[in-house]
Amino acid sequence: MDGLARIDWTGMFASEVPPLELFVRGTVIYLGILVMLRVLLRREAASITVPDLLMIVLLADAGQNAMATDYHTLTDGGVLIGTIIFWNYALDWLAYHFRSVEWFVHPPPLPLVRNGRLIARNLRRESISEQELMTQLRQNGIEEIADVKLAVMEGDGRISVIRRGR
Repeated sequence: MDGLARIDWTGMFASEVPPLELFVRGTVIYLGILVMLRVLLRREAASITVPDLLMIVLLADAGQNAMATDYHTLTDGGVLIGTIIFWNYALDWLAYHFRSVEWFVHPPPLPLVRNGRLIARNLRRESISEQELMTQLRQNGIEEIADVKLAVMEGDGRISVIRRGR
């Protein structure tokens, strides 16, 4: 019981950083990381590998330092967590109501193969080699590009394949 009396209850909950500053910092970091991940890592979204997971953890740690200055209270942490949850929900809501936001948050499918022909420009745009594409086709039971009616990279990074009818 003596331990409970020594807890600094005021220090645990009294905000050390103005909540608006935490909100602005959280917003800038959240949206900045979202833009970087959306622009640079679209094709990686479908599968999280160990290096991807490590990168996300390190981004989170680096972002936390930029977001929080040197906070130590539960209130400051709660404001940052609330900011991240707010932007996650707000972007989904905005994407539902505004096409331009939807295009950014959930990009449209990008054709990679059409009627048995590679679309080299789109493969280059997403840095997908022909070998990587062939791996995806084989996972869909297709051995030859000529057998593909349409292969597209979905907004989440997965590749969907439609076989040509014979």
